[in-house]
Amino acid sequence: MPVQTKRFEGKVAIVTGASRGIGLAIAQRLVDEGANVIITARGQEALDAAVAQLGDAALARAGKAQDKEHQEDVVRTALDTWGRLDVLVNNTGINPVFGGLMDLDDSAATKISEVNLLATLSWTRSAWNLWMKENGGSVVNLASIAGLRTAPGIAYYGVTKAGLIHLTEELAVELGPTVRVNAVAPAVVKTDFAKALYEGREDEVAKPYPLKRLGRPEDIAGPVAFLASEDAAWVTGQTLPIDGGITLTGGF
Repeated sequence: MPVQTKRFEGKVAIVTGASRGIGLAIAQRLVDEGANVIITARGQEALDAAVAQLGDAALARAGKAQDKEHQEDVVRTALDTWGRLDVLVNNTGINPVFGGLMDLDDSAATKISEVNLLATLSWTRSAWNLWMKENGGSVVNLASIAGLRTAPGIAYYGVTKAGLIHLTEELAVELGPTVRVNAVAPAVVKTDFAKALYEGREDEVAKPYPLKRLGRPEDIAGPVAFLASEDAAWVTGQTLPIDGGITLTGGF
């Protein structure tokens, strides 16, 4: 369905982890609604393909999400190119391990924490220090329903997403009234990142969902755009589950 609004006309956004999947869908939605967008990810080739899809309103910068120099470079590029930064979407997340907490290697836990939690804080700090402190803006963080309930097999990922939800609340209090900070908490979305959770058994995984299907990246993009827009001008510190109803049935 074509987008009918231009809520982001004249606005500028950064979307991290946006060379594919949910991040790219969010960037596409913002561009479709009038925004200029900088997308980030580690791989330049995938970013180039994403920019080709997004068109002239998009730029890409490759780098590690947790690299503070990369973060500052991206924010300064937005300011140098378009003179403002209205929206930051912290989408980057990793989960390189599957299994129980007793088998979790400390180095893997540190890496997951750095990318999923600490990088979100430092991206937000860069946006705040270089623009939003004086000019306002909106931050949307990508959490997970794994941060709202137990998630066997991806438990530590869930721990970091629970921390991200609380970080969202703390930032909303600290950065108000000029900056709003919210989060979304998706269930299983059909992306390469989540393939291990559904590949080869999609019907079985989707069966407990009241809506009887798994999520698609565009299912997440619309709610993120809402929270980032002035339509959500009196919403801050909230985490919106986007889950096809699965949290109602006790499934995951």
